Amino acid sequence: MISIRWLFALPLAAAACSSNGSAHPADSTTARGGAFLLTEDQRARIHLVTVQNTPFRPTLEATGTVAFNGDRSTPVLSPISGPATQILADLGTVVKKGQALATVSSPDFAAAVAAYRKSESVYLNAKRIADQDEQLYKNDALARRDLEQAQTDLAGAGADRDAAIQQMRALGVEESQIEAIRDNKPTEPLQAIIRSPIDGTVVERLISPGQLLQASTTQCFTVADLSTMWVLANVFPSDVKDVAVGEPADVITDASTAPLQGRVDYVAALVDPTSKAIGVRLLVPNLNHILRKDMFVHVGIHANHEHVGLLAPTTSVLRDEENLPFVYVNAANGSFDRRRITLGSRVGDRYEVTAGLQPGDKVVAEGALFLQFAESQ
Repeated sequence: MISIRWLFALPLAAAACSSNGSAHPADSTTARGGAFLLTEDQRARIHLVTVQNTPFRPTLEATGTVAFNGDRSTPVLSPISGPATQILADLGTVVKKGQALATVSSPDFAAAVAAYRKSESVYLNAKRIADQDEQLYKNDALARRDLEQAQTDLAGAGADRDAAIQQMRALGVEESQIEAIRDNKPTEPLQAIIRSPIDGTVVERLISPGQLLQASTTQCFTVADLSTMWVLANVFPSDVKDVAVGEPADVITDASTAPLQGRVDYVAALVDPTSKAIGVRLLVPNLNHILRKDMFVHVGIHANHEHVGLLAPTTSVLRDEENLPFVYVNAANGSFDRRRITLGSRVGDRYEVTAGLQPGDKVVAEGALFLQFAESQ
């Protein structure tokens, strides 16, 4: 549109200005107060639009950064202390929940196995005593309280055995190995297995073979479901009234020619003490994995509730030497006055004007660039 206006402006400017750059008296003139009077031929090429109160739904524009969907991503910690022995999943590997990512060797396994075998032995002995006492009680050869004590000892021994089994499972011991230990069969050297807690993609690998890991402390991997991503944006308190959970949003990135469609997922209840802005989170389907973590994007949030206000074409709005917006308004005597305005939201190919115009004002929609050029001469 800019290039078309310049093609239009050049012949107008040539007609409006003499060879030394001043307005020709036979063409256009400058009225008192800085207004412009045009010839009939020039006026025929100026397109005016009358601004009226119009219902619209604003689009709030902001910038944002991309993050993993926190509801579908997780750090993966080592369940046991010891050196990493083997890495089974590298960056970019698509994994399923429970899939092995790495193995860890640790003396904690020997302690866990020993604790299980000890608890199993105590349990079997307690069960033998309880069975014997039950037969004695039936034959009136044992007091009831002695039978109850034996049954209590059996229950405690069973609980200790179950706890030892759960400890081995927490360390990553396979069920087949637990069964072999229970049956006193030979087993291969035990190693802890670091498993993926969710379906997703390995997006970070933070350990190497031989690295010493600390149980429940060392982060080994990050696994994320990349089908959706979060976009984190900031809006100011004056705009937050137009933002609500569920509102649709466009996410524009240099990596795609078409905007991605998302929706507002969360609006923060706190104001950032430094920027005084309010955080807004968008949930965006990540088509073709276009969005990447920490990518910079532009966001357009479409308000669901309707506003009423004055809308001026984007072609009407120019900027002065102070970079402040203004338009040219058709005056009563047929001239054109420069009018400084205050802009609100952009609505398609129009701007909301919150100050500077009144309903019924006629603004220049096409030809404003010519007027600005002529004024500068």
